[in-house]
Amino acid sequence: MNHQIVDLNTWSRGDLFQFYIRRMRIVMSLTVDVDVTPLVAFARERGLKFYPLMIWAVSQVVNAHDEFKYGWDAEGNLIRWDFVSPSYADFHPEDESFTKLVTPYTADCLEFHARFLEDRERYRDARGFVDRQIPNFFDVSCLPWVRYRHFDVHVFDEGKFLAPVITWGKYEAELGRLVMPLTLNIHHAVADGFHLSRFFREVQELIDSLA
Repeated sequence: MNHQIVDLNTWSRGDLFQFYIRRMRIVMSLTVDVDVTPLVAFARERGLKFYPLMIWAVSQVVNAHDEFKYGWDAEGNLIRWDFVSPSYADFHPEDESFTKLVTPYTADCLEFHARFLEDRERYRDARGFVDRQIPNFFDVSCLPWVRYRHFDVHVFDEGKFLAPVITWGKYEAELGRLVMPLTLNIHHAVADGFHLSRFFREVQELIDSLA
């Protein structure tokens, strides 16, 4: 969990960051349809599960860019993590509850998939948050029951939560492809519309590369 303290006086985004933290706290939310046809095919051909593969895909893009790796240390300093890991919900249909888990990030797709399955089995009887929560995380959730047009998450803290919140819904057939809504929420202090747009473009490029 290595990190660096950010010097706001030398950081190119320092003035913008301080404005959006001190004077106008804004969280941006954007939903984009992504074509997950290659990812679904990749999973089926190899006997893998779609959910952990999609978590891995967004984790790859999140960890490729600094704007998604900011947080705070215990002294209140702005920091940038070397890497962040996905904190995701494992839903239990039998009692309509979930377990909140963190599987450590790795760039290796199959290794992450194996770790996900191990963690899910280890905590299958747990509910709510398990004791593996870590500070260098970003949030992931899924609504596989609906293909929505927009989804927004409000984090009711002091308006200083900087990590991405990523959600996706149900994928459905459309013009011969499997299309799924993907949502990203991020604090304007660390990212702009450009960064949101790049996230969706790179997620789609990564998924397409699996073909």
